[in-house]
Amino acid sequence: MPSLLVRNLDAEIVNALKARAVQHHRSTEAEHRAILVDVLQKPVRKSIAEVLLAMPNVGMDSDFERLTDGINAPDVFS
Repeated sequence: MPSLLVRNLDAEIVNALKARAVQHHRSTEAEHRAILVDVLQKPVRKSIAEVLLAMPNVGMDSDFERLTDGINAPDVFS
C-alpha cells in the first residue's frame, strides 16, 4: 500500500491532529487517514441546478396553479 509523507506542517496543525485523534480514540496516523478518506472519498454533492434539471418534466403549469375558493386562510406569517 502506498505511503504519504507530509512535511513542513505548523506545530498547531500537528497538535490539532493529535487532539482530534485522542477525541476519536485513534492514533494520529489513523486520524490522518480518516480525515483524508472523509474529505476525498465522500460523494460529490449536486448543486440545486443539477437537482432541478434531473427532475422529470411532467404535468402542465396549470396543474400546479393555486386555486382560490374565496375562503380567506388565516395569515400564518404575521
